Amino acid sequence: MRYREAMRTTIHRAKDRGRGEYGWLQTRYSFSFADWHNPERMGFGALRVINDDRIAGQSGFGMHTHKDMEIITIVRSGTLTHKDSMGNTGTVRKGEVQVMSAGTGVAHSEYNDHDEELTLFQLWIHTDEQNHAPRYDQRAFAFPAIGQTLVVSPFGVAEGLHIHQRAYITLATIDAEHHATYEVKEKGNGIYVMVVEGEAAVAENKLTQRDAITIEGVTTISFATDTKVELLIIEAPMR
Repeated sequence: MRYREAMRTTIHRAKDRGRGEYGWLQTRYSFSFADWHNPERMGFGALRVINDDRIAGQSGFGMHTHKDMEIITIVRSGTLTHKDSMGNTGTVRKGEVQVMSAGTGVAHSEYNDHDEELTLFQLWIHTDEQNHAPRYDQRAFAFPAIGQTLVVSPFGVAEGLHIHQRAYITLATIDAEHHATYEVKEKGNGIYVMVVEGEAAVAENKLTQRDAITIEGVTTISFATDTKVELLIIEAPMR
């Protein structure tokens, strides 16, 4: 694979993430959040937050408000119960993705009404402009055993749940028998890749579970692994 000379990469090791231990919630912060502040980890372009949450049974986040942020929740296990000030109520399970555009302002709660632990990723992406009308959506995806699934995309793109930003979120599963690459969808976007499970070489950099890498200045990214690996790929504008 040939890369342009302008390629820039930064590796974020899992051990260097912020930690939140609240009894009912155990979380790891990829970027500064809550009580953890790292001036070198304030986001990546329009991508502001990636929280890796483990929520105990019969607990969760009470009603609270957001504004001008695209909030994406990817449930890994368990069941999430959602309520918001727009009148939406329901559950989100493994294999489902939830998107909430906070826009002019919305209040919501995210709760684990069950006894089993709930695990999820929550991402925040800055909107392309302020004061969009709030909206909510969710979808169950039929993820292939091996392959890439675009789960979040800008309005106007046929695939995925839509957000008010030129950003894309892809979930991928790869193995040693299938050569895999990611094609950058919009010129100038940066790519953030987290190894969710397993080990892989991403753009020729070896990463283990929950390690991540930021990549700029490329049009294609290569992946290589000796085992089955799950990846979270986020493409976001850098301005």
